[in-house]
Amino acid sequence: MRVFFAGASGAIGPHLLPQLRDAGHEVVALTRTPAKAEALREQGAEPVVCDVLDVGALRDAVAAAKPEGIVHHLTDLPQRMTPGEMKEGLERTNRVRTEGTANLIAAGREAGATRIVAQSIAFAYAPKPSGLFEESDPLYVDGPTGAAETAAGVAELERQVTNADGLEGVVLRFGFWYGPGTAYAPDGHWAEEVRRRRLPIVGDGSGIWSFVHVDDVAAATVAALDRGETGVYNIADDDPAPAREWIPVYAEALGAERPRRVPTFLVRMVAGPYAAYLARDLRGASNEKAKRELGFEPRWPSWRRGFTEAL
Repeated sequence: MRVFFAGASGAIGPHLLPQLRDAGHEVVALTRTPAKAEALREQGAEPVVCDVLDVGALRDAVAAAKPEGIVHHLTDLPQRMTPGEMKEGLERTNRVRTEGTANLIAAGREAGATRIVAQSIAFAYAPKPSGLFEESDPLYVDGPTGAAETAAGVAELERQVTNADGLEGVVLRFGFWYGPGTAYAPDGHWAEEVRRRRLPIVGDGSGIWSFVHVDDVAAATVAALDRGETGVYNIADDDPAPAREWIPVYAEALGAERPRRVPTFLVRMVAGPYAAYLARDLRGASNEKAKRELGFEPRWPSWRRGFTEAL
């Protein structure tokens, strides 16, 4: 299959490009940064420099690529997640998820593409009292500041992709990415925060998180190009775990001191209600549908081994 890969110069590129090649796909890789084009060429892709928000240039680029499938892994998040930078990054990412997705779908349809696989997240669900999140659970569009805006952007991306006229649309809701190039890598944002003891266990640390290694992000993306019905799939490892378990293991893998414990009210006051929700009330994501319909089997079935070996 000829694939137009939007987001190829991000963290997922070095993991997904080899897997696409190994699966026999020809790849046209989109980047908006000219300096990154040669690196994409060296990884076996045909680079094209374009901004997904530039409708005319994107239409021309996709038409020239003549893809059968489109992979949408675009975000616009900062490397360092200070509150101000993160707020601006989420606003930019929501624009990519709404306007950028619409532009990709329109350009793909005009160019004759038949399938689109798009990145979403498995931690934008509305709260539930127990059990893992399943794909039929609602998103947190009526949540507090931060949660609501993110969930609304995700919901619009998913609506566009799964209702794309003339294209089979598959949405992959990923757990938190870890591995090389991510915020959880040894040189990433959260590793730095842990070393500074700024990633505490909040309250009883009962928030349940689902992780996924970037190798498995790539594998799920490749699988979704060929398998699965139009719809939404959670992509995560087999071991959802509370923050009180994974944060100390992550700190130990980094050689950092044990994390502090802080009261929930303090996090809610300093970082906001959404941060408190993630720390105390989040539920992990079930990957059963992806296993059943996409044949997804994580190479890294648990972050417990993954943190130690990947870091």
